[in-house]
Amino acid sequence: MAEQIPRNPFIESIYAADPSARSWDGEKIYLYASHDIDPPRGCDLMDRYHVFSSADMVNWVDEGEILCSGDVKWGRPEGGFMWAPDCAYRDGLYYFYYPHPSGSSWNDTWKIGVATSRYPNKGFTDRGYIKGLGGFALIDPCVFTDDDGQAYIYIGGGSRAQGAKLCADMMTVWEGPFEMEGLLDYHEATWVFKRNGVYYLTYSDNTQPYNLMRYAVSNSPLGPWTHRGAYMEPVGCETSHGSVAEFKGQWYQFYHCQDISGQGTLRSVCVDKLFFGDDGSILPMKQTRGGIRSFSIPDNAVTYPASSLERMDCGGFILRNADGGKGGRATIWVRYATDERLAKLRLTVNGKDLSYINFLAPDGAARLTVTLKPGAENEIILSGGIGAVDIRDVAVSYFEDDN
Repeated sequence: MAEQIPRNPFIESIYAADPSARSWDGEKIYLYASHDIDPPRGCDLMDRYHVFSSADMVNWVDEGEILCSGDVKWGRPEGGFMWAPDCAYRDGLYYFYYPHPSGSSWNDTWKIGVATSRYPNKGFTDRGYIKGLGGFALIDPCVFTDDDGQAYIYIGGGSRAQGAKLCADMMTVWEGPFEMEGLLDYHEATWVFKRNGVYYLTYSDNTQPYNLMRYAVSNSPLGPWTHRGAYMEPVGCETSHGSVAEFKGQWYQFYHCQDISGQGTLRSVCVDKLFFGDDGSILPMKQTRGGIRSFSIPDNAVTYPASSLERMDCGGFILRNADGGKGGRATIWVRYATDERLAKLRLTVNGKDLSYINFLAPDGAARLTVTLKPGAENEIILSGGIGAVDIRDVAVSYFEDDN
């Protein structure tokens, strides 16, 4: 059987960026990403973190939204500014780290928030922020746990990178923060991992108009670091902001691009294999391309034909009394046809605006994971967006662990 190559971008139905990839048991990999809200206004509007998962690096599941600015009581009153996150695991708890301002003067009030759950893909509750971290432009948290169990947190932005030791509670700084020394042309997006006893730090540099991904190495998780060069070519987006993860014996580079939208404020997540030389160097890499992947709607999905949808004056559709099963997470599938490459309709579920859902091929099925109420008490609206879309049917499939 021929090897299946991951398609790029591989998250298609919504715009996602700043991918942080983690695998704790080696059986499934989870991707924690920021969300570019469509239509775009800029990075100030970013909100509503989603998690994606895969067991084979080819078929990905949108696990749904896990946190938004409205859940953060200490955060910026106007919301937005939910930028690049990360996640860590310790003693039965998952710790979700995210940057968010605490005041209206956003760039002066950055904090590193923490939400926790007993599951990697749902049930996160905000626990406040880490005291002693943050400030002007200090964003992009990355948490690395060493072989001895000691956890470190890294933040950085505005050409400044810091690292600190965390206490066992994963929310308190034990030592630091310390400036990360030895990084050449650092801009943002710190990511730390360990391979064959060597610590690697990857980051985005300041190259214009499109940044390069660079890396440095050290024999200590807090440096000093030795710069080893750029290893990833530009992807046609002002930033490419990546993470590196090993999964089932293969190393991968995750990053984002703007291939679908053509706009740097509506980005999409990509992945490619990462290889190392005999001397431990990261070999040069560039983005691979692929077509739009189709998905099979599960057999247990409840399907609503187009004839059951109420057409709106604005050109959209309403599905009333959609069955949410026992309630909880579910995937909404929309089978469609369109003559436009990037048609889209705005998805609203039970009054909550979930941004646009993209229709990228002449025909197929687009999908998005949402939260539904129990029973046939749900209202799904696909309202007028961009381009004409012929809706064939709408299907709802439930998550097995929630129903």
